[in-house]
Amino acid sequence: MPQVSQLAYVVAESTDIPRWRAYAEQVLGMQALDDGDGLALKMDERDFRISVVAGDEDRYFASGWEVADAAAFEETIAVIEAAGQPVERGDAALKQARRVSDIATFRDPAGNRHELGHGYTGGSEAFVSPIGVPAFKTGKYGMGHTVLPALPFDETRAFFVERLGFGVSDEFNFQPPDGSPGMRIHFLHCINGRHHSLALAEMPNPAGCVHIMVEVESMTEVGRAHDRMQAFDVKLMATLGQHTNDKMTSFYMMTPSNFALEFGWGGEIVDPGRHETTHTESVSIWGHDFSVGFQ
Repeated sequence: MPQVSQLAYVVAESTDIPRWRAYAEQVLGMQALDDGDGLALKMDERDFRISVVAGDEDRYFASGWEVADAAAFEETIAVIEAAGQPVERGDAALKQARRVSDIATFRDPAGNRHELGHGYTGGSEAFVSPIGVPAFKTGKYGMGHTVLPALPFDETRAFFVERLGFGVSDEFNFQPPDGSPGMRIHFLHCINGRHHSLALAEMPNPAGCVHIMVEVESMTEVGRAHDRMQAFDVKLMATLGQHTNDKMTSFYMMTPSNFALEFGWGGEIVDPGRHETTHTESVSIWGHDFSVGFQ
């Protein structure tokens, strides 16, 4: 079975590149570097972990998954095709844009776009935040995590777990007290130990993503980012809180591409080969009032 190493990057589409630059630099504390007609948002020594591409919409565009080498790349492509999902080999321009030796694109059963690559070919200059953020937690753990809409849910979950070899870290099955239809959110891990690199949510989302998460190395940096969010009048999507499943302390805010971003610290690291799936009954131990996002 294939083994995905990490969520290497995500791609956002934007109608307003200058707005993304200001948000990335002054709120998130990332380096925003010109990259064609878009931006490469730098979080570590890699050229980018978030790519912002110019487009006709403000939405999430793709999730970029990394495998170890060419053999794993070909094996994973074969498995995806055997699962009935068409794969398109990337051309030289896409390889250059994503800084990889080889790349292919595909969609999961819910229609989400994914990019599969191996062999990072970009630079290795040190990360220097324009506002003094010391570091983001990346490296072998990837850029963070992404939460994608998954309808149909069962088929999409089976694709990642039974075909692509993702492990199930946690299952949250929300049942509203009023008896209305429930919603499942299942949290999946790669082989790198981050509690989840992907979560599947049984819900539609017009922006193509529920949220992405980036992680810093201290609670102080979460607090500083919270202050910056308020100073720059960025919409709060969920108040500060701590999650039940991965123990992340975080808050959520809107991005210029209409999906949310979780800014957090203290996420749990699991043993990918030994972790047993948990079943949580609440999203958070404390805090995380998501109703603010609807105000």
